Amino acid sequence: MTSPEAVGRIFRAEHGRSVATLVRVLGDIDLAEDAVQEAFATALRRWPVEGLPANPGGWITTTARNRAIDRLRRDARGQELLREMGALNPNPPDEPEVHPVTDDRLRLVFTCCHPALSTEARVALTLRLLGGLSTAEVARAFLVPEPTMAQRLVRAKRKIKAARIPYRIPADHELAGRLRPVLAVIYLVYNAGADRGPRDDIGTQLRHEAIRLARLLAALMADEPEVAGLLALLLLTEARRPARYTPDGSLVLLREQDRRRWDRSLIEEGHAIVRACLRRDRPGPFQVQAAIGAVHTDAGSVQTTDWGQIVALYDHLHALTPTPVVALNRAIAVAEVAGPAAALAVVDTLGLDGYHPFHATRGDLLSRLGRHDQAGQAYQRAAALASNPAERGYLTRRARELGG
Repeated sequence: MTSPEAVGRIFRAEHGRSVATLVRVLGDIDLAEDAVQEAFATALRRWPVEGLPANPGGWITTTARNRAIDRLRRDARGQELLREMGALNPNPPDEPEVHPVTDDRLRLVFTCCHPALSTEARVALTLRLLGGLSTAEVARAFLVPEPTMAQRLVRAKRKIKAARIPYRIPADHELAGRLRPVLAVIYLVYNAGADRGPRDDIGTQLRHEAIRLARLLAALMADEPEVAGLLALLLLTEARRPARYTPDGSLVLLREQDRRRWDRSLIEEGHAIVRACLRRDRPGPFQVQAAIGAVHTDAGSVQTTDWGQIVALYDHLHALTPTPVVALNRAIAVAEVAGPAAALAVVDTLGLDGYHPFHATRGDLLSRLGRHDQAGQAYQRAAALASNPAERGYLTRRARELGG
């Protein structure tokens, strides 16, 4: 017996693949997305009764394609579109591409990240279409109301249709200008998965999908060190994840993690990529973040970590991307080198009131300075803002211990 929950998990796992394939076949994002939703509704009715098909992902894609073609056949304009797109041909010829990349999801990433769209629209649309996140989940990732995000997604899809943005991998001369938003998309897909907690199947799927897309992009753009840097960063972050939570799902801070549980194969792969990036000597933000991860994973403990090197790397990162979040992360390293008072003096200038790691960092620094009442209040504020249940539980517990 297949439960509706199991159907939902399969659907989320296959959503990006099915939508991307149908966009290629049908040439219309809205039509592809609606057809996949209809296929999901059909699966919810049939699979619990009939059982899983041999290839659930293929079933969803085929059913969605048939639904879309049926809809198009019902009116004259739809029949004209079918003739234009060749959707009635069981093997429609693809447009020739500069690169021999056959993955539909990677094509869709570049379509969603076209320069005609705003940066936020590129990332949000790709999270919605590739990651299968709901509009509400994408809205939470951007810290905006759901109706606002819904309007942005609608406008982005209209812009793609109106501008006739092509569904293909860009040519060589276009890649440089298209790279940064694509990397941002993949990074945010990973973070959206990481934020869902240790036992969330969807979160695991999103993290693995981001790593898979980063590997594909690295194969496509082997000469771009920032692509390699992103892949190394994701691998080194994922490597530490097994030690980040206890068996009951509670959060474990870096200083308390059992480093024997870190994934050494991912660490070795990430270190090799970082060393290759250093030899190229064309540093970018993702490469520097990966280098920071490499320093962390090269140490046997917090005490033996080269914090001076980490501060220097954050100085470099802040020069490349001078944001308050980078300054906050740098301050955490400064606390290990110059003490919590020096770090708190930096943190209190940043003005990140809506960002829960800001308040969590303040809580830690204030606690180390013996200012427990203020620390408890900072942890309480952080807990109120945190979306990850494990993080929220840890922050609430710390606030309670310190009297917040």
